[in-house]
Amino acid sequence: MTSIESDQSCVHIRWMIRRDMASVLAIEGQSFEFPWTEDEFIRCLRQRDCIGMVAERNEEVAGFMIYELHKTRIHILSFAIHPEFRRQSVGTAMVEKLVSKLAYQRRNRIVLEVRETNLPAQLFFRQLGFRATGVLKSFYEDTPEDAFLMQFRYEEESVQEGNAKRFAS
Repeated sequence: MTSIESDQSCVHIRWMIRRDMASVLAIEGQSFEFPWTEDEFIRCLRQRDCIGMVAERNEEVAGFMIYELHKTRIHILSFAIHPEFRRQSVGTAMVEKLVSKLAYQRRNRIVLEVRETNLPAQLFFRQLGFRATGVLKSFYEDTPEDAFLMQFRYEEESVQEGNAKRFAS
């Protein structure tokens, strides 16, 4: 077992529940210049195909992700890790949870938008196999800032031990 696997085994990912909202809002506020409000989270999570999940470490909410399920893709709407838990494989465990939901003939990609000024997020997702596939001009309502559209594609590849999932661009 590598240290990353060891770190990830300490991360528990579960559905977001109402009592998680205070922790999620705190992480959101520490992570983004223009954070979502509680009403925005609730409005999003009430949508039929919108899902919220949290990552716990030591029984504390360490991160969260909000995503939408579409016919052929998963769209990450919000993704953040508490500053104290960054670089401890929490985000990697959350992305791997999403990747495990992909299948070749069904949902076969994960997409998200990342602010052009958010280099740490760009590098994090790139390290996990996401690739920038486009630029969305003046994407955000709060600033004239552009966003990079990033995408991860599922591929199934035959290897000696059988089929394996892998990150692909």
